[in-house]
Amino acid sequence: MSDYKRATRTCDLNSMRPELAQAIRAHVEKYNLGAVLDEVSACIETTSVLAKKGMFGKEKTIYTAAVLTKSWLLSANGGTDVTPHALSARLNQITVQDYAQSSFAKLILDSGVVVNGMQTDTSKAGSTFIGLEENEAGKSFKDRLVVAVQDASGV
Repeated sequence: MSDYKRATRTCDLNSMRPELAQAIRAHVEKYNLGAVLDEVSACIETTSVLAKKGMFGKEKTIYTAAVLTKSWLLSANGGTDVTPHALSARLNQITVQDYAQSSFAKLILDSGVVVNGMQTDTSKAGSTFIGLEENEAGKSFKDRLVVAVQDASGV
């Protein structure tokens, strides 16, 4: 079982946590991504709570939003001790794997997707994890993202 308790819901930019929406909008503006947010095909928000560990530990919460468009994946994170920040990647420059199928799943049980490839603000390929609850919203987003990446890559 994952160390995180996750709750994923379908949303849009106006109904997600304001600090995540602002981080995404600021990222789009900073990197001149144009009207990319006008073509949103799927959007989710996940609240991930890490339970208090030990006598001096404290509960931590991470909020993640992910936005899928025809050509882009945008995501933002924020929460306890995490300043909101956003990432983006062109769908034709990334691969997506169900976390349960990754080699990491044998070490740490969790649910979500692993995104590998080039992000907008980097010159080297990297990896990002997007935690998702195993509910209808999480599964639907995961499935739509996998298909969108395959379509963009011509697979």
